[in-house]
Amino acid sequence: MKYQWKTINHEIIFQGYFRIEKFDLQHEKYGGGWTETFQREIFERGSAVAVLPYDPVRDKVVLIEQFRAGGIGTIDPPWMKEIVAGIIEPGELEQEVAEREIMEEAGCQLLQLEKITRFYVSPGGTTEQCTIFCGRVDSEGVGGIFGLDHEFEDIMVEVVDLKQAEIWLQDGTINSAASIIALQWLLLNRDRLRQQWT
Repeated sequence: MKYQWKTINHEIIFQGYFRIEKFDLQHEKYGGGWTETFQREIFERGSAVAVLPYDPVRDKVVLIEQFRAGGIGTIDPPWMKEIVAGIIEPGELEQEVAEREIMEEAGCQLLQLEKITRFYVSPGGTTEQCTIFCGRVDSEGVGGIFGLDHEFEDIMVEVVDLKQAEIWLQDGTINSAASIIALQWLLLNRDRLRQQWT
């Protein structure tokens, strides 16, 4: 059964690097009738693409590390080990974002791409969705410092054995959602990918 919902009022309450919108909403209830009008602030930042660069010949992954403002004020340092990611610009296809970001952030040429999943990042407060891919790369000679100065990116790139990435996954060193999802998927699909991609 499809339930109905309606927007009573909508306004943009902040516009900076990101945008915050305020909604007055109502929706049908499971037990019948409608909710009272309630307010929600929504963080609007667009949708993203994330890519886990994987070298099936060497059984290695390419990971990046960079400063993340969202980590400020937590017990962990705000430098995070992650996979490549970027925001989808108007008119761009997800595959185009994957190819652009893997070159900009990791210095890799994308050889092949397989979609993993698309998910809501945190639907209680943001419209953002993220599409994750696994990308086949040749990791020979990859590494160093990458990123775009005008986007204030300072990205350290490293090639690690998949086993090492699994250890970091298990001990919490890798702690961002898209990276966790991608690595868990690769661990489940590694043997198939190595057969298909080598």
